[in-house]
Amino acid sequence: MPSPFRFDLLHVEQGGLARRGVFHTPHGPVDTPAFMPVGTQGTVKGVALDQLRQTGAQMVLANTYHLALRPGELIVEQLGGLHGMTGWTGPILTDSGGFQLFSLAKMTKINEQGAIFRSHIDGRLLELSPERAVDIQEKLGSDVAMVLDHVVALPAEPGVVADAMRRTLRWARRAKDAARRQDQATFGIVQGGLDPELRAECAAGLCELDFVGYAIGGLSVGETPQEMYDVLDGVTPRLPADRPRYLMGVGTPTDLLEAVARGVDLFDCVMPTRNGRNAMAFTDTGGLKLRNEIHSRDPRPVQEGCPCPACAHGRAYLRHLFMAREMLGPILLSIHNLTYYQRLLADAREAIAAGTFQAFRARKLAGWRGVAA
Repeated sequence: MPSPFRFDLLHVEQGGLARRGVFHTPHGPVDTPAFMPVGTQGTVKGVALDQLRQTGAQMVLANTYHLALRPGELIVEQLGGLHGMTGWTGPILTDSGGFQLFSLAKMTKINEQGAIFRSHIDGRLLELSPERAVDIQEKLGSDVAMVLDHVVALPAEPGVVADAMRRTLRWARRAKDAARRQDQATFGIVQGGLDPELRAECAAGLCELDFVGYAIGGLSVGETPQEMYDVLDGVTPRLPADRPRYLMGVGTPTDLLEAVARGVDLFDCVMPTRNGRNAMAFTDTGGLKLRNEIHSRDPRPVQEGCPCPACAHGRAYLRHLFMAREMLGPILLSIHNLTYYQRLLADAREAIAAGTFQAFRARKLAGWRGVAA
């Protein structure tokens, strides 16, 4: 039976690495480069499904760790998986929970078998192994399942980073062996901190396992943007050209275009919605802090030409909503930021196809260097 997954590489910029493609999944194609809104608990915070579709989102992310704790993967399975429970008909990727084990490290102990941790909800003692992470994700029914990886904060001792990377490789093999669903793709995750040799070793080991796609993890955990770009410079050329490449948990609009320039295809980040809930809007001239007094009488939209519902209103009204603590403010600005990210990558795809990506990138970066109002 042929695989329902395929990555078609349509364009690669001349003299560069930026690429346009299509990732085919059982729930439809994804034009890349693409941004996946984060719906950790089966919902993108404050955004209804029809609103999410209108932003241009093609694929969303949900989280194994959180959904296994609440409502539990068995309930999700009984409701028809994540697609049936949420009503989202497009592709879904589920993270394995490795980053949550890292971010909740005070409650987590990691050994070769897996991780032992206490629920942040009720304190229950739980275990998550590579095999268990696969089992949960198969019950969740996502299109893409991530292997369980060992994430460490940066900077870290070289020995700590090396141990975590090699454990990630061993766990990846166990996850690949445990996977049973033909309609779910498994992605490996390249770890290795900021060490080029460790990253190269991890990439080579994962390529031998022949995953459907490859993620670059362990970034946005304390390193500088340039250090992250240096890692991408070393890793993406080592990954198969005919498989999607996913940079996990990143990032700002600048980060997205810098990563696209280095050959990355998929992204996720909480930044558009988190910043939106906190009155910060993304625009072509940088960040707009809508609680600032300067916006109190400004009738202009957040971004000229933006089709989102927030930009049907003036900045003064949006500021009023936040100052009055009306829930519509965070909702509208979350939708705006998601729309901004989707339009950014849609424009990047067009620029790659037209052979003008470098000029597009330079123009956007120049605009974002402005000081936030």
